[in-house]
Amino acid sequence: MESYYGVQKSCGTVSISNLGLRLLWRTLHIFVSIWYSILALGNTCESFLISWGVLKSYEFCNLGKLQYIAIVIESDDAHQTSKVVELLQWLDSIGVKNVCLYDRIGVLKKSKTTILQKLKIEEANEADALHGPNHMAIEFVSYADGKEGMTKAANWIFAQNLKRHNFDGALDGQNLTEPQLDKALDIVGYRGHEPNLLLVYGPVRCHLGFPAWRMKYTEIVHMGSLNSMRYGSLVKAISGFTRVHQNYGK
Repeated sequence: MESYYGVQKSCGTVSISNLGLRLLWRTLHIFVSIWYSILALGNTCESFLISWGVLKSYEFCNLGKLQYIAIVIESDDAHQTSKVVELLQWLDSIGVKNVCLYDRIGVLKKSKTTILQKLKIEEANEADALHGPNHMAIEFVSYADGKEGMTKAANWIFAQNLKRHNFDGALDGQNLTEPQLDKALDIVGYRGHEPNLLLVYGPVRCHLGFPAWRMKYTEIVHMGSLNSMRYGSLVKAISGFTRVHQNYGK
């Protein structure tokens, strides 16, 4: 009997401990949710104040530091062509000249003609990009481009190594370096320009498969859903980037 009561008491203690931990977890979750809700409300209010021109400190941006900007959009949101066009019009009004549009499955590439016609501009090419075009130049990229580029670069590197094989038929051992990969991507035509700033419109805080070799020194900012995009938030992100002093290490 004493053993039975001892086990029962132990089980009761464990249950109370578990209940206390669950209560603590839910309390922390509520406080964190409230905190992020307050931050979101503050950012929304700030965005509206910027859009209305109340916050004068955001009116001038040094776009000389922003030579190339990438816009990563979640593929489901990328079907909203009117939203994408509106976002590009905002960038054009700010003074951004070179834009890379990316979504994972290539929705934006399929809508390229419609987007360019609505904006009355042309797709970016090597002659325009980074050379101060008179209009905004746009590059369209998808995950398939990065995959194909890496495959072609790997094949080129393998072919070059094959030419330098030993007389006994064995390939020379070689460690792949970053400059070699950059050279290979450049030769096969898939290296592309490195964006200074990458804005992500989607539910997750990641680059959604944007080519990694193009983001060596890229600043990434999560902007939330495309449906809730705001002009003030865009200006704030660009202004914040242009004001930060950047040290590029090796």
